[in-house]
Amino acid sequence: MLTKKQKRFLRAQSHHIQPIFQVGKAGVGEQMIRQINEALEARELIKITVLQNCMMDQEDVVEALLEGTASYIVQVIGHTIVLYKRAQKQPKIMLPES
Repeated sequence: MLTKKQKRFLRAQSHHIQPIFQVGKAGVGEQMIRQINEALEARELIKITVLQNCMMDQEDVVEALLEGTASYIVQVIGHTIVLYKRAQKQPKIMLPES
């Protein structure tokens, strides 16, 4: 679980990042979860955009992403979701202590 201080730190880090995934009409599938997991391992902090034509409710998209990736939600703002997951092999982002 991320503390408020850690979320604030991660929000600041994610400000300049561009979304690298888009959830569209097909919703969140197994292949997308696999790709997001790989991206989280490489980058630790990613942005995902939910497109207007997505058939899933945005809350359902967030829930599916969290279940499938075991990551933490940093922020949901508009149609953009920011996820964080500490890399297993080489962590890059050092979170502040509580």
